[in-house]
Amino acid sequence: MASLRLGLAQINPTVGDLDANSALIVANYERAVAEGCRIVAFPELALTGYPPEDLVLKSGFLADNRAALSRVVATTGDCIAVIGFVDHTEIRVGAGTERLLFNAVAVARNGEVLGVYRKQLLPNYSVFDEERYFVPGPETQDIYSVDGVSFAVSICEDLWSPGPTAQQSQQGARLCISVNGSPFHRDKPQVRRDLVAQRARDNGVVLAYVNQVGGQDELVFDGGSLVANAVGEVRAESGFFVEDLLVVDIDPASGEVVQVSPAIPVDPRPADADLARVYGALVLGTRDYVKKNGFSDVVLGLSGGIDSALVAAIAVDALGKEHVHGVSMPSRYSSDGSKTDAALLATNLGVDMQTVAIEPAFAAYLDMLAPAFLGKPADLTEENLQSRIRGAVVMALSNKHGWMVLTTGNKSEMAVGYFTLYGDSVGAYAAIKDVWKTVVFDLCRYVNRRAGREIIPEAVITKPPSAELRPDQRDDQSLPPYDALDAILDMYVDHDLTASEIIERGHDAELVRRITRLVDMNEYKRRQCPPGVKVSTKAFGKDRRLPITHRYRG
Repeated sequence: MASLRLGLAQINPTVGDLDANSALIVANYERAVAEGCRIVAFPELALTGYPPEDLVLKSGFLADNRAALSRVVATTGDCIAVIGFVDHTEIRVGAGTERLLFNAVAVARNGEVLGVYRKQLLPNYSVFDEERYFVPGPETQDIYSVDGVSFAVSICEDLWSPGPTAQQSQQGARLCISVNGSPFHRDKPQVRRDLVAQRARDNGVVLAYVNQVGGQDELVFDGGSLVANAVGEVRAESGFFVEDLLVVDIDPASGEVVQVSPAIPVDPRPADADLARVYGALVLGTRDYVKKNGFSDVVLGLSGGIDSALVAAIAVDALGKEHVHGVSMPSRYSSDGSKTDAALLATNLGVDMQTVAIEPAFAAYLDMLAPAFLGKPADLTEENLQSRIRGAVVMALSNKHGWMVLTTGNKSEMAVGYFTLYGDSVGAYAAIKDVWKTVVFDLCRYVNRRAGREIIPEAVITKPPSAELRPDQRDDQSLPPYDALDAILDMYVDHDLTASEIIERGHDAELVRRITRLVDMNEYKRRQCPPGVKVSTKAFGKDRRLPITHRYRG
């Protein structure tokens, strides 16, 4: 029996853009046909984009989604297409009706839908809340056949439980296709790889896993589609953070898999693989947020510090240097070194940088407020004034030139509230809001290693971090060293340990109580910050959801 050629279309849809997503599906279908594929599978909800969230509550959107599916299906020929869409039906409840929604895929061929699979298991944890929208599909499995090979399809979460794949294999499927909208976090690629291999090995099937790629608000989808043979060996893989058509030949007799499409080159330094994926997620998430929201250019404050340096590098890789604009906003407390470091960074990146000194505005504010502040010593108020003036400057540049503002705060600062509300938190997108400060240092060094030259000046990486809002200010005057801070924050934020549990692990009790109290107190500030790329197991935003008002101090 001849081998079966399968295509996995790792595409980047845009949520709600039914016409563009349809065109993307048709283009990749035609490419797969040209490659000789007999089946081509697209990611979860490829037609609507994932996750569509409350768009699926609109009757008009559901109707338009189904009409778009009909148009795509009409273009299919003898090659089978597996297309994600939102299915729905009406049931009678008492004297009225109720609409049921399903996360579904259509299996189509020769202009007709052969069958529809409805997702059985609905994730309702972390960033997922599918139970808000969908109901589970039935456990019964449709088995299809092409060129004598029996295959079945499932959707994302169905793979994380052994049941659906086992059912498919027991009903005779030799090829199981899993379509996914699986967002990235730092450990996810290896977890997925191990899972696919295990399901294939346990059931003696070829398991093909196709994933979405692209940014969607706080989420970024990394792709990484792959195929494992019937003994659980991964034989074919797509690249990360790029669109790709992964083409494989499957031997139905042996269950062996051979990759046909060229492998996408990976970073030649294995030690940097983890940092490369985190950086790739930040770049792709930033690019898609900017472009999918109709912007071409961004602006950010260049302070001469390490955070703004990393965000500038990300922006250049995401959008191109000609679309990135830096602004230096020195005050009376800005060091000469910070000003020259910012200028050198702009030169190394090839971005334009202008200087807008904030001293006249700061002096005017101090003069204006002097009667109201009479008898009160200078304190954090005057520091925050400078940051808020800078926020007004970058927003003015945004309004005047149509540039999106990128903020530069990191996860460590976000956690403890070490930022100024309506100041340095002002902007549309927070590219590194889910990156611990210690990882910021690692990523800056990675940027330089990857380039083979100094992009981010060494002085920026090695000098003590400072907000420079008062004379001789340093971060370590307000916060513990970042390695100690991040270790405690990782346990408290990402792994949900209580303060008592962290103390029991040997950390200083006074320090732990101080840090965890800062995290709790500043929830109200974080809620007012812009979205940013999720790269950890638990990001601030739609992932970590703590009440603003609470008194638990475990």
